[in-house]
Amino acid sequence: MKYLILAATMLLSSCSLLPKPQLNISGAAIDSVSPLMQNLQQQGKPRTAIPVSVYAFRDQTGQYKPQANVSSFSTAVTQGATSMLTQILLDSGWFAPLEREGLQNLLTERKIHGSNKKAAELPPLKEARLLFEGGIIGYETNLTTGGIGAEYFGIGASELYREDQVTVYLRVIDVYTGQVLLSVSSSKKVFSQELRAGLFRYVSLNRLLEAEGGYSTNEPVQYCVKQAIEAALVELVEQGQQRGFWRADDQASLNNGGVS
Repeated sequence: MKYLILAATMLLSSCSLLPKPQLNISGAAIDSVSPLMQNLQQQGKPRTAIPVSVYAFRDQTGQYKPQANVSSFSTAVTQGATSMLTQILLDSGWFAPLEREGLQNLLTERKIHGSNKKAAELPPLKEARLLFEGGIIGYETNLTTGGIGAEYFGIGASELYREDQVTVYLRVIDVYTGQVLLSVSSSKKVFSQELRAGLFRYVSLNRLLEAEGGYSTNEPVQYCVKQAIEAALVELVEQGQQRGFWRADDQASLNNGGVS
């Protein structure tokens, strides 16, 4: 009996030694610029940011979150990818996104402003030079699964992991000609991990000793989507420079169907 109690104590203490996330009880914080975007900013940018528009960057997977024995209508990926792409374009320093997702709201406000006879006349809206299109085109679950575990005399421990994948497509279109200048796809793995240890043992005929501990970590899908969009945008900027559509430290202007 005392050996089993000792084993249970050691089991629980071993679980406490496992690395585990700290409880986040702090206030809300502003998301920082990722290292990938910081590196892009440090490589140089045009003298004047290129005006671009994004009407929609939607979830095109049509998938819902997988839940066992439960009917779920929660989508597998974020529905706010348009806002993500707009923020990433701003952070890049290369592009100046114009409001297009909420264009109707903007036009309504301008109409209200124009109905005021005493108000000054508003200037025309600025036109975009480039149009960004695309979307989240894939979310594969259980791409890779596995684990390892062992159990002896009612004492056991195991580790499980799962790997999903999200894929996005992003393309740049010349507004003047309608030509697709560049198109890039990128993927990001989404990792999940679970660690657990347990004890299950009858210490006597009617007495059962049971103990269990562990934790799991899951990568947020929305952050993985954001990283995939960032990777696609960085690749577009690099390809655009290589093909002469735009260049750093110079004012962007139209030239041969592109921006140089």
